[in-house]
Amino acid sequence: MQWQITMCRENAYIEVVTKGIADQESSLEMAQAIAKTMRANRYTKVLIDHRNIEKVSGKVVEIYDRPKLFKLIGVILGIKIAEIINPDHREHFRFLETVCINRGYKFSIFYDKTTALHWLLDKHGANS
Repeated sequence: MQWQITMCRENAYIEVVTKGIADQESSLEMAQAIAKTMRANRYTKVLIDHRNIEKVSGKVVEIYDRPKLFKLIGVILGIKIAEIINPDHREHFRFLETVCINRGYKFSIFYDKTTALHWLLDKHGANS
């Protein structure tokens, strides 16, 4: 999987646009790059746009263990992650959302950018 990270300084978040085939190795590499960028800029919010992903690979156990691996590579709790996905990949990302939330991450999936940004940038909502 390939990705591009953009700084959205006006609203203090980073935006990541991905493409290609999402697998565990590339997903963890991307997560590490995101964590490094967030630490360097003191941002706590990230919007990840996966709508250009062609295929998602991986087993359920890999998804289940993903939050543990996030912590090992430096993705800290307290950050807010909004992921925009293609509805065809709903099952994979819905499970990832559940395990991330269960491990303490503020994580939500969306199908459009407007809704994702509203949730991500909401400073007064219950899910902030």
